[in-house]
Amino acid sequence: MSRFPRGFVENSSSKEETKTARRPSICFRPINPCDLERLEQIHRDIFPIRYESEFFQNVVNGGDIVSWAAVDRSRPDGHSEELIGFVTAKIALAKESEISDLIRYDSTKGEETLVYILTLGVVETYRKRGIAKLLINEVVKYASSIPVCRGVYLHVIAHNNPAIRLYKRMSFRCVRRLHGFYLINGQHFDSYLFVYFINGSRSPCSPLDLAVLALNYMRSGIKSVASKLTINHEEKGSKWLKSKDNTRCLLPTQTKRNLASERVSSGYDYV
Repeated sequence: MSRFPRGFVENSSSKEETKTARRPSICFRPINPCDLERLEQIHRDIFPIRYESEFFQNVVNGGDIVSWAAVDRSRPDGHSEELIGFVTAKIALAKESEISDLIRYDSTKGEETLVYILTLGVVETYRKRGIAKLLINEVVKYASSIPVCRGVYLHVIAHNNPAIRLYKRMSFRCVRRLHGFYLINGQHFDSYLFVYFINGSRSPCSPLDLAVLALNYMRSGIKSVASKLTINHEEKGSKWLKSKDNTRCLLPTQTKRNLASERVSSGYDYV
């Protein structure tokens, strides 16, 4: 995620475009409280979902979220420290993650962890300069420096092809497709789950990996068929019900998966 769902959108003036025409001097630093307003604005411009104030406060104040800001030190007029890109992430326990079955655990290392990328973005006038890749590299370097960390993972909406190509080029591996993961404006969208294994967590392409991937796809296909059969059964048996005033009304059934998707999309993890 993110990675991004509907492409990047940034309302930039022609003045800013002129400034970024020169070769930028990109540097990285932690996001801090003075970035709050700019960070919120970029998130509003890029993402189709809204993030709560608590999320931004956590980012800028260095709570349980780690972050990197990309800035262009070549920008004049006091804008050299203004955010032109960012990535936010958090540490999660490997055994409690949704990829716990894919992790090769080392009992001698104690409580093992993962780094989950929450949000990643670059303003429009600075795209196609490799900044997103550099930001992801910062996260991977950070995760690799933690001995008990086993990988970096994230979700990306299934139709965000540029992000998917980027992660594949960076050796992230697509391990699952999650059906109906995102709920945006009342519509469900699938998500891909990408993982970058580190610190010996998984070999690049072992027989076990292939077996796990095959099993996951089989499970996904079985669930999809079962879901369609259930829907067809419901439509035949109880799709239309009569209300008290003898009018016909369609009563949609909300499944547990739909409820889970709503909870997911209200959090921080849109990549």
